[in-house]
Amino acid sequence: MTIQSTAAGLAALTLLAAPGAASAQDLAALEAAAKAEGMLTTIALPHDWCNYGGVIEGFKAKYPEIKVNELNPDAGSADELEAIRANKDNKGPQAPDVIDVGLSFGPQAKAEGMIQPYKVATWDSIPDDAKDADGYWYGDYYGVMAFGVNSDLIDSVPKTWKDLTKPEYANAFALAGDPRASAQAIISVMAAGIANGGEPGEASGQKGMELMAEVNKAGNFVPVIGKSATIAQGATPIVTAWDYNLLSWRDGLNGNPPVEVVIPEDGVVAGVYVQAISAYAPHPNAAKLWMEYLYSDEGQLGWLKGYCHPIRFNDLVAQGKVPQELLDALPPAAAYEKAIFPTLEQQEANKKVVTEGWDGVVGAAVKE
Repeated sequence: MTIQSTAAGLAALTLLAAPGAASAQDLAALEAAAKAEGMLTTIALPHDWCNYGGVIEGFKAKYPEIKVNELNPDAGSADELEAIRANKDNKGPQAPDVIDVGLSFGPQAKAEGMIQPYKVATWDSIPDDAKDADGYWYGDYYGVMAFGVNSDLIDSVPKTWKDLTKPEYANAFALAGDPRASAQAIISVMAAGIANGGEPGEASGQKGMELMAEVNKAGNFVPVIGKSATIAQGATPIVTAWDYNLLSWRDGLNGNPPVEVVIPEDGVVAGVYVQAISAYAPHPNAAKLWMEYLYSDEGQLGWLKGYCHPIRFNDLVAQGKVPQELLDALPPAAAYEKAIFPTLEQQEANKKVVTEGWDGVVGAAVKE
């Protein structure tokens, strides 16, 4: 499925207002209750990921009575679920109120009873194929997997996943997470697997690990978590990550060094992340108010400023609410023409193969 056809499909989807969606009266009461709690605890929200720094500042400016307590910005999706498990009986500052995880982690969290349902006021403008019908989790933004390349150190940028095995990329390539725990890294392996001939699902997981094993055997795989700093320092001049992260890192480095963001010619995989509220949230009303902010026009445009396509993107465009300068800042649509959106079932199958098989097939333990 291409991003264009998905976008068209998402734009065409309109739902009846769901029972439980917040009303204006509810929101006034919710705001008062959230202010009384006085705190919101988030986890795994790097400030340069989807402009989360700006989004958090926007929330704080709107609700100065609520302190935002930020836990472990570099945590992966599995770490977020573990933080909920580990703090079930803890109402202190180490217990997250809300999580932002890869799509496949949403149903897992629901099945384990780790999250609670809540439907925001804009519920009906969130496409039904990007949310749990009962409101336990819902998509927040999406992007595609790409390469970020330090062009001071790399003369010829890789154009395909197979290119990463070339000798010219010795000790150069890293994933942006541990593929045994990070949704971003797991989807990177999936993209590599599709490029390596595997269908999305179990096959992409296996084929992706086989290609990563080739990259590792060639001496090109660096077993650290790739970040903006590791690209800039030359420790990992090539990192695969979501396009929005790489574009943000590029802007942050401001040409020192220059970073080229490459959407590969093969294995272009799009992915959706989802938001949810912990079933054990110490500040449940602040958590719900945070969700309302994220899915408001202001919150959605905040993500777009960080190059993330917000889940209500088509709704906002249709209403003429997206500034032209934001549209102009996005990569050209042609780069996304080959993008596929794996189903939840395909992502689950890929995730299982990768998380269970990485050590045996690739044998490279990714660390900070």
